[in-house]
Amino acid sequence: MLLGLSEWFWQERRWFPKGLGWSDLEDRDGRVYAKAHDLWVALPIALIFLIIRQIFERTVATPLASLLGVKETARLKVPHNPTLESYYCNITKTPTETSITSLCKQTGYSGRQVHQWFRRRRNQDRPSLLKKFREASWRFTFYLLAFIAGLAALIDKPWLYDLKEMWQGFPVLTLLPSQYWYYMIELGFYSSLLFSVATDVKRKDFKEQIVHHVATILLLSFSWCVNYIRAGTLIMLVHDSSDYLLESAKMLNYAGWRNACNYIFIVFAAIFIITRLVIFPFWIIYCTWVYPVTIYEPFFGYYFFNGLLMILQCLHIFWAVLIIRIAIRFLTHNVSRQTNLMQNSIFCLPSI
Repeated sequence: MLLGLSEWFWQERRWFPKGLGWSDLEDRDGRVYAKAHDLWVALPIALIFLIIRQIFERTVATPLASLLGVKETARLKVPHNPTLESYYCNITKTPTETSITSLCKQTGYSGRQVHQWFRRRRNQDRPSLLKKFREASWRFTFYLLAFIAGLAALIDKPWLYDLKEMWQGFPVLTLLPSQYWYYMIELGFYSSLLFSVATDVKRKDFKEQIVHHVATILLLSFSWCVNYIRAGTLIMLVHDSSDYLLESAKMLNYAGWRNACNYIFIVFAAIFIITRLVIFPFWIIYCTWVYPVTIYEPFFGYYFFNGLLMILQCLHIFWAVLIIRIAIRFLTHNVSRQTNLMQNSIFCLPSI
């Protein structure tokens, strides 16, 4: 059954233009092409990233936090109460007034004491400033190195300057070593983020982050299998171009370097809007949606690939709205409150 399903799913007419197929991607004459089984390499790379992250956070991020003056705020621990703890863990962290009355009868606490217990218990569970700084440091380091490596890998490639070159000779496009490692490392990193999402700092857009990671992994995996690698490298470069700026702004924010944080955030916002709302939709998606149909008839893989790009673009718009709101608040409120507004807002932004 699984074999039949696999054969049905990988039919050539689904993933290639008419007249082309998997036989065109068989290695020959010293030319090497991407293979679906190569993607398994991303799993051990993801595990390696998880290990490196633990080492990095302890040996690099923690001393850096101390050097920058990141200080923990002492938090009051709530007195242990089995009834309230069971309610907090198994039912809800924010009880209603009716539930408060019931809990008062069970514990002998006053309503004020129960409210205070739950407030302090929620505060006790909030991620520490050091945890946030370490997480931001790790992401900053990867995104910065990934952007530099991606730029180095693409700087001499014609499709960086003329996007139509993405489809020159498609799908018979030879795989380069730089493309192979660029893909595997990015796939490994996003897979590691998906593995660690349960223990990372949870933000307001937790569900959107999950969708983003899954869509990114699907997009990279699919583009690898059907040799959309040139388009994939450009998409990765566009995304890495602004992410490290956001993470650096968060690091400075946690360290209390407010002016530097504000300036970097402004630069980040400008680059994010240019790359995600201009370059990505009007250059890259245009060249994957409009230009290919001038070369061959649309097919399922064409719609599937562009559908994933549109999911990413919807997320870009969602996050752009958050960023613009922060910018508007920063510009319209009085000077004495600007820094606090920027500081509190950046805490809420995800890694995007």
